[in-house]
Amino acid sequence: MNSNYLEFNLEYTGECNPEPKDIKYPGQQISPYLPSDELKECVRLAIALERPLLLMGAPGCGKTKLASAIAYEFTQKNQELLKSKGLTSYPYETWYVKSTSRARDGLYIYDAVGRLRDAQLAGVKELDNEGLQRLRDKNQEGYIKYGALGKAFQNSLRTIVLIDEIDKADIDFPNDLLLELDEKRFFIEETQTWVPGENQTAQSPIVIITSNNEKDLPDAFLRRCIFYYLEFPDKEQLVKILKAHFPENKLPYFLSEELVNSFLRLRASTDKNSGKQVSTSELIDWVQALIISCPPEQISEKIKKGEFPFLGVLLKTQEEQIRYRQHHDTK
Repeated sequence: MNSNYLEFNLEYTGECNPEPKDIKYPGQQISPYLPSDELKECVRLAIALERPLLLMGAPGCGKTKLASAIAYEFTQKNQELLKSKGLTSYPYETWYVKSTSRARDGLYIYDAVGRLRDAQLAGVKELDNEGLQRLRDKNQEGYIKYGALGKAFQNSLRTIVLIDEIDKADIDFPNDLLLELDEKRFFIEETQTWVPGENQTAQSPIVIITSNNEKDLPDAFLRRCIFYYLEFPDKEQLVKILKAHFPENKLPYFLSEELVNSFLRLRASTDKNSGKQVSTSELIDWVQALIISCPPEQISEKIKKGEFPFLGVLLKTQEEQIRYRQHHDTK
């Protein structure tokens, strides 16, 4: 195993999070993540066994945020080592899967059209020196764009790779990655070369895969993964999440509890079988909207009066809002 990897502290504890004052809305470039003990253990196993960690759970429960939380903690723990290697943060790549995605996209994309254009221009002597060098390169690097996994397999460090919403793609998509994930290399058809090369050894990336369980994943793929299902947080966890996201001067502790209680009442009043239930991410957005609109005292007054401002942040269809109001009016 490469000594570059052994130098780094790659133990994920979930205890290294940005302070609430450092979180910038909207966008949340960095945000706290509060994993359960079971999830932390799954991350440790995925790193030790060099297996992908497959996360499932309802949309908005925090699946996608885990990979960036791991990258943040590894960056904070290894700042001096990263600096000595000319890096400002721990290597982290993202691959957001679409319905049109192919497994090869995460490895590389070959610009055949660009090469044909250069060849035609060279034929009429209208290609500049840079283009000629690109065209004459036997490895054709100028026409190859590496994807998240393609970059990770060439990194001397164990790169964190997020493969987000893998269930969006075709059913064969996961199986098309099995060989590459097992062997930690891939073959470029256009140049007939392996990446990394025959005499090179790739570090095993730390792969986090998310799925909303919209379609079943192949058994052969599941066999290679460590699996964890993210349950919806309980009241105590939700309060902790709000405290981690918002500073005390903007969201006093007593108000966090009041807001969580109101949120849970709304969630309980929605029909689980009639559509999606409100999520943790929507709770955070709702609280942010309240903080922007008025001071904590006024928010508390509204909540005690039974008011529910910015209902549209939580309930996303007319039917859901009508159902909630009908349920609320009968109380």
